[in-house]
Amino acid sequence: MPTTKHVTDLLHEQHQHIQDLFDRVLAAPDGGRRQETFEELRRYLAVHETAEELVTHPIARAGVDGSTVVDDRVAEEDVLKGLLAELDDSDVDDPAFPEKLENLRVQVRQHIEYEEREEFPLIRNENDDAMQAQMARAVEAVEQVAPTRPHPTLGSGATSQLMVGPLASVVDRTKDAIAKVLG
Repeated sequence: MPTTKHVTDLLHEQHQHIQDLFDRVLAAPDGGRRQETFEELRRYLAVHETAEELVTHPIARAGVDGSTVVDDRVAEEDVLKGLLAELDDSDVDDPAFPEKLENLRVQVRQHIEYEEREEFPLIRNENDDAMQAQMARAVEAVEQVAPTRPHPTLGSGATSQLMVGPLASVVDRTKDAIAKVLG
């Protein structure tokens, strides 16, 4: 059933889930569980950011000072994609992995804080309840087809996501299916 909640409420819940996933990766008792949980975190972050790039950033950009706020968030997302891609290429049993993951976690927390404090008010102030619920449904729709891996070279703009994102999504979801079958 489609959501009727506001997009900022949905994204806030997702931000909480992201923080929980970081906790679970860091607390994983062994490499196998750590890898599985990290892959869940990687997928969730990639899908979440794509939805924001396509749905909330363009709408927030239209608000007063929206371009500056969104440009700052996009710049942060580009850095986060690079860090996530680097971790994705790492071995979770590498002694440096926890420190790299903690660095990503700190930067993601800061990004979330800025997003909720600076971008969310632009969305809430400029859109009525119906539009905010419609945006939440759009986020959920995008998340069904978004790439599941970070693509730092793709960039964090809606145009890039619309042009190259669908191909990246097919490739990512194919890789995910193969990995699931092969264990």
